[in-house]
Amino acid sequence: MVNEYVAVDVETTGLNPQRDRLLEIGAIRVCEGEPAETLSVLINTGIPVPARIQELTGITDEMQKTGKKAGEAIREFLEFRGALPVVGHNVSFDFGFLKQAAVDAGGSFEAEAMDTLKIARRVLPGLPSKTLGAMCACYGINPGNAHRALDDARSAHELLKKMWGEFGRADPEAFALQTLFYTAKKQSPITKSQKGYLNDLMKYHKIEMNIRMEDLTKSEASRMIDHIILQYGKILR
Repeated sequence: MVNEYVAVDVETTGLNPQRDRLLEIGAIRVCEGEPAETLSVLINTGIPVPARIQELTGITDEMQKTGKKAGEAIREFLEFRGALPVVGHNVSFDFGFLKQAAVDAGGSFEAEAMDTLKIARRVLPGLPSKTLGAMCACYGINPGNAHRALDDARSAHELLKKMWGEFGRADPEAFALQTLFYTAKKQSPITKSQKGYLNDLMKYHKIEMNIRMEDLTKSEASRMIDHIILQYGKILR
């Protein structure tokens, strides 16, 4: 097993990298099997944090307002990660959001990885639950502030060490690096005509939204316009 890697976890506003947004990135650079440096970046998404995400993570709208723009955050992560492989629990989920953010910022992100969820499914097939929380309980790992990115990244690193210590000699192939794949298409920003029409709709229907309109993508603006028209109706001239 490689002993130099970056353990990573992200918190997001939803489950779809093309529709939802990065909210937090947590990463730990591991050298010789031990944590050497950490990165924790909160991101100001420009839109309200969904209530279910606030309940899960504890990240509120007020907290995210102190965060960085997504482009700045992803560039900081890419510099921190360098060319090292990544480790995470269900890491393909994290990878999809990170790659989408990288592409939206005009960059790219490719990686090889060890997925502690896939490893757990292989070496512990009889375990009823293999969520990160369940795995931490199984191995006596302190999860810290669960569902916050840095603490979950740390838990994934500790979990990898525990499973390698127990199963590494018997099944080293379970810990082999695998290439991650996700196809990301750069999201276009909101158009001038969309911005104007969305502003008109909100004024006409007296709708107040806690959003930064300039941060919306073209598809997000389109969905928002359709939602307002469906709920409140078109502008009657």
